[in-house]
Amino acid sequence: MSRRVVRQSKFRHVFGQPVKADQMYEDIRVSKVTCDSSFCAVNPKFVAIIVESGGGGAFIVLPLAKTGRVDKNHPLVTGHTAPVLDIDWCPHNDNVIASASEDTTVMVWQIPDYVPMRNITEPVVTLEGHSKRVSIISWHPTARNVLLSAGCDNLVILWNVGTGEMLLALDDMHTDLIYNVGWNRNGSLLVTTCKDKKVRIIDPRKQQVVANNFEEPIALQEMDTSNGVLLPFYDADSSIVYLCGKGDSSIRYFEITDEAPYVHYLNTYSSKEPQRGMGFMPKRGLDVSKCEIARFFKLHERKCEPIVMTVPRKSDLFQDDLYPDTPGPEPALEADEWLSGKDAEPILISLRDGYVPIKNRELKVVKKNILDNKPPPGPRRSHSGCDPNVSQQPALQEVLEEIRALKETVQAHEKRISDLENKLCQFTNGTD
Repeated sequence: MSRRVVRQSKFRHVFGQPVKADQMYEDIRVSKVTCDSSFCAVNPKFVAIIVESGGGGAFIVLPLAKTGRVDKNHPLVTGHTAPVLDIDWCPHNDNVIASASEDTTVMVWQIPDYVPMRNITEPVVTLEGHSKRVSIISWHPTARNVLLSAGCDNLVILWNVGTGEMLLALDDMHTDLIYNVGWNRNGSLLVTTCKDKKVRIIDPRKQQVVANNFEEPIALQEMDTSNGVLLPFYDADSSIVYLCGKGDSSIRYFEITDEAPYVHYLNTYSSKEPQRGMGFMPKRGLDVSKCEIARFFKLHERKCEPIVMTVPRKSDLFQDDLYPDTPGPEPALEADEWLSGKDAEPILISLRDGYVPIKNRELKVVKKNILDNKPPPGPRRSHSGCDPNVSQQPALQEVLEEIRALKETVQAHEKRISDLENKLCQFTNGTD
């Protein structure tokens, strides 16, 4: 009688568990817009969720610790004139998030560490280049300030957010709607899926498809008969891919290996409620003391429910085998270095002592604008009769300085009000 050999894997017993009710985010009007994106983005500081909004598009940003019922007047990030379709946190700055919208623009926002008093309405930079709605955005994994956007105009654009400039436009590569885009680990290549049923691997700097029309898959996994969109999340540290179906109520996960059959089913996390979207925490935001290897943020109609994936271990010591060094928040390249042809692997950090998020770093945009250009040569008559060579720059600089100082004053007051409100909450809780 032959005995079935069970494949050895430290991830065979990974199990998922939702958090307690008081650790969920309640009373959030999750967007009902029809789009295949995940509607949720998380990092070690914040959770951001695309929400319903009258007269434009909006998303809400909550500090991770701000669980429970969300105040109906909680400030939103507003600025788009049509629904927001995708959001993505910058991997190199936990206070910077990009949003893509039906209004054909991409906006990049600076989120303060404190909760602002009013809606955030002014993006750091607005990126305009698409002619139809923009449904996909994705930051470069290793180069600072490089952002990808893909729209319903079948166009992929790469931007330098630090200058507001378009770096590359990949136009004649897709004959139909682009469904999804992903970078490889060092950002030298990207992969797209398209309505024309082709997968393309693209070298963006050479602006050419380097692989297409793969003849046969090395592995084929039957899922189910549901027609919902699958949201894939891949953890390169553990080689686990998690598949979350939109409108489905389960998360299936598989281990990927180099030997046949390549894809090994591990388990399924099932619940009763279908998911409207899903956020996936970067590895540096996990609790290593609890052997947590993944954390999802499942969107319901009116709430966000964190789901924790853990590997059961008896020891309280740091588990080296579960936590190899992982990409940290420091970029390995500048945007112009990457554009010139350089590649670099992510700069890794150890999670042995846990990860402490870095204090708010401001995104500075240095725009190449009309004021930087020299006036055209040749005589020009001034209407005021004064010498045209007398520069107006000092006066302009004075106005800009005053605006900056006033903004800093307003921010300081908002922070002070927020601190006082938090103190007031503590007094109120203490008297309950």
